[in-house]
Amino acid sequence: MDVTNIANTATTMNEAFIQQASGTAVLKKALDISADNAMALIEAIPDNTAAQHLPSHLGQNINTTA
Repeated sequence: MDVTNIANTATTMNEAFIQQASGTAVLKKALDISADNAMALIEAIPDNTAAQHLPSHLGQNINTTA
């Protein structure tokens, strides 16, 4: 068995591990950014308590001729 082949195989496996680890780290960072963006959108939803103060007859009919 050639020692060079063993070293090349070990180097190739190490490079694959490093690529996989860096890809996982990038994916985790992208997911964290997406979660932060989603929370910002949820927090940006306006409070609809003003709609609760409307008269009770509003919103009961739909104008289908318009």
